[in-house]
Amino acid sequence: MAERKLLILFGSQTGTAEDTAERIGREAKRRHFQCRVEALDSYEVANLINELLVVFVCSTTGQGDPPDNMKMFWRFLFRRNLPPNSLCQLDYAVLGLGDSSYPKFNFVAKKLHKRVLQLGGNPLLPVALGDDQHDLGPDAVVDPWLLALWDKILALYPLPPGLEVISPDIRLPPKYTLHYLAEDCPSPADGLLQPTAPRAVPSELHPFCARLVSNRRVTAQSHFQDVRLIEFDVTGSGITFSAGDVVMIQPQNCPEDVQQFCQLLRLDPDRRFVLKPMEPGIALPALLPQPCTIRLLVTHYLDISCVPRRSFFELLSYFSTNELEREKLQEFSSAQGQEELYSYCNRPRRTTLEVFWDFPHTTCAIPPEYLLDLIPRIRPRAFSIASSMLAYPDRIQILMAVVRYKTQLSKPRRGLCSTWLASINPEQGDVRVPLWVKKGGMKFPADPDTPVIMIGPGTGVAPFRAAIQERVAQGRRGNCLFFGCRQKSVDFYCQEEWEELVTKGFLTLFTAFSRDQEEKVYVQHRIRENRRLVWELLSSRSAHVYLAG
Repeated sequence: MAERKLLILFGSQTGTAEDTAERIGREAKRRHFQCRVEALDSYEVANLINELLVVFVCSTTGQGDPPDNMKMFWRFLFRRNLPPNSLCQLDYAVLGLGDSSYPKFNFVAKKLHKRVLQLGGNPLLPVALGDDQHDLGPDAVVDPWLLALWDKILALYPLPPGLEVISPDIRLPPKYTLHYLAEDCPSPADGLLQPTAPRAVPSELHPFCARLVSNRRVTAQSHFQDVRLIEFDVTGSGITFSAGDVVMIQPQNCPEDVQQFCQLLRLDPDRRFVLKPMEPGIALPALLPQPCTIRLLVTHYLDISCVPRRSFFELLSYFSTNELEREKLQEFSSAQGQEELYSYCNRPRRTTLEVFWDFPHTTCAIPPEYLLDLIPRIRPRAFSIASSMLAYPDRIQILMAVVRYKTQLSKPRRGLCSTWLASINPEQGDVRVPLWVKKGGMKFPADPDTPVIMIGPGTGVAPFRAAIQERVAQGRRGNCLFFGCRQKSVDFYCQEEWEELVTKGFLTLFTAFSRDQEEKVYVQHRIRENRRLVWELLSSRSAHVYLAG
């Protein structure tokens, strides 16, 4: 009988595709498959020719681009020299997650499906196109597609004699077991795992812990929006970047939330533990030291401030000892309960920690070894770099709006990363922030005579500050900036810097202060007023135009 092995490969930017891949993995375990769930770029792509059964789950980002964790796989798959029958023994299915309000809806999934077919793969089903815009979200497509998929797969790989599909009433084992250590074991360091020398260029798996050296508010104290210009020291990191690149920052939970979480789950934050995978071949979570404390796990790894997904409620329902709570959790994890879940969780942006408050009986019954199945890891946040290495060697600056807004919940919603960074006072001690740099989507012209027209309202001006600093350091003059904000007196970022460059002849600046007069004025009005100049730059000098929001 054929080996019942299933490989699930995902490409995920925000975690939705990863969550769906894990769900398919759980369904595979209930059908007694040997199953691996991996990010596409963690998988050794040359082994694909030996696989018999693969499900791909992928999202589309930006203008039809693959997510970061499948870019290498994507490049390999589209190599011209791959033989057309190289995947002829592969049965496969592709599940796409996208948003139909974008022109390139599910572009990556469609293209992947087509490419695997070209290479000889045998599709089990047509590509599934999950849509965020649907009233029930992507699950409206995913749920029926998965039922059809299991019918196809079980026809090829029937259940072994004497085995039944494990009932949904039975809780599956966790991914890892958690073993508490004796009190006298040595304590781990108090941060995420640091790579040992020799150092690679910093990356997600090997971030550089940069010192935060300055944190300055650049909006008036009276202004509702708190915007900061933050500077990091990256001396000795090996980091290099150019204008348009992005810095990725790994945030952490605040001590008050960590304390509340430990109290609700009745966990001792100082207890030390080691993790062991339940099955061979499952990697331990990257960056978590072994041994680790509960406090470190909750502070640096578990995303307790994210809005939980449907799968969270499904797993949580298994731990419930309280009938009322269990019924509500089961409703939230059912297909019929998705509108109610949206109203409870997504619309008010209720966090995982707040859900735990609402289900106290269930929460205190959660076995600690299930925490890594229940709560996703904290994802890094991306910021446009707002400085040039030519102007500020060994430094990275960002222009960051502190995220804070109201929903129907009494407590304001706060951005995890921006709130944490804004709270750091470099004068009160040495604070380190894990970061690394990624190539951005903007490339500025190599030809020194090509003018650039930059349209950057609000914090969208950040990458243009980097570009202007870089171009000025190289003696380039054709820099034209359209900047917009509410009022000249409260949120005109980097005003002195721009005005000095205008005086020196390096910058042509057009400003739109929308609230400084009766009629609202935006950057598009300034572009229209200066249409002759803009057209002259485009038509006779081949200017490049850049827009950032």
